[in-house]
Amino acid sequence: MRDHGSSPNSPNLLFLTDEQLRQGIEAMFFAYRGFTADPDRILAEKSYGRAHHRALHFIHRSPGTTVNNLLGILGVTKQSLNRVLRTLVADGLVDSRIGRRDKRERHLYLTEAGQLLEQELSDAQRNRMRSAYRAAGPEAVAGFRRVLEAMMDQDLKHRYDALSEEE
Repeated sequence: MRDHGSSPNSPNLLFLTDEQLRQGIEAMFFAYRGFTADPDRILAEKSYGRAHHRALHFIHRSPGTTVNNLLGILGVTKQSLNRVLRTLVADGLVDSRIGRRDKRERHLYLTEAGQLLEQELSDAQRNRMRSAYRAAGPEAVAGFRRVLEAMMDQDLKHRYDALSEEE
């Protein structure tokens, strides 16, 4: 049986052993596999990958976002993002519009088909998160969010905070 440490209120959690940290790392790996499993199945049916999912998610999250903004959020190369966007545009899931003020900019929007796919992918992940959150309880949910935010690089934390402010 695994030792998951002391109770959540124990001050010992501030001084985790290497074994407890390893268990946390492994839990993160396996949780991520679970978190991505349902969307991966949906994406595979359409010959898409996780990069397509991330692009759909953030275009949905910020309709009209620019390609450059999406590059910054996703942290991928321009070449890699262009490959993904070309596919999504060609398949009728994303609409790329020329900027009104700056003709060099491309603003991205989900089409109706793109919105439906994004909804299907997000529903799968929301269902898994909702179930896990209910099982863990509100204190664990708040703690989990604090842990995730504490693990973010500072520049990414700023982007995350900016997205949260858009709500």
